[in-house]
Amino acid sequence: MPQQQEQLVYVVDDDQGMLDSTVWLLESVGLKALPFTSGRAFLDACEPDRNACVLLDVRMPGMGGLNVQEELRQRGIELPLIFVSGHADVPIVVRAFRAGAVDFIEKPYNEQLLLDSVQQALSRSAQPVRHDARLAEVQARLDSLTPRERDVLVPLVRGYTNREVAEQLDISVKTVDLYRSRVMKRMQAETLPELVGMAIAAGLVDPLAMR
Repeated sequence: MPQQQEQLVYVVDDDQGMLDSTVWLLESVGLKALPFTSGRAFLDACEPDRNACVLLDVRMPGMGGLNVQEELRQRGIELPLIFVSGHADVPIVVRAFRAGAVDFIEKPYNEQLLLDSVQQALSRSAQPVRHDARLAEVQARLDSLTPRERDVLVPLVRGYTNREVAEQLDISVKTVDLYRSRVMKRMQAETLPELVGMAIAAGLVDPLAMR
């Protein structure tokens, strides 16, 4: 069963330079990476039974990352998906997580962050059980937030701007900025997409009720 044991990362990105550097990074830590410049080429070559994960660019000509995700779902292929995007607006992040993505990383990405995410996705592919431990961690961080921090967190992850949150809570935008950075720190979230993923995973917000 050697094929089952070998860990594989499908890398799908229409930017050849980004594709080459990502493949080089993954191979430098001993992972096998298969590059594709289009979603369709990846779908044609995808083997559902591999111990694999997918690094998928959101915006590509022809077939975008969310369409690739949808087609995989229709085929019943459940490979862990990590989205990579230079334009991580909340509605796109929400759609990706709602459809089962395991992470959403903004370009230009931090190399260690990407490698950590890939390793977690591959271990999830091999042992789905570890997800429960991560969820418990996220829940513990949520429980450590003050009521005011939660007041700021919920509209933020639903896609409201800092100004809109300030109006809703009748506080200044500066105060929202302050609470937002405190929430990110307490939740150990590097980016807003990461925070959105945590909130959805913990059931704090319903992705179907997003704006």
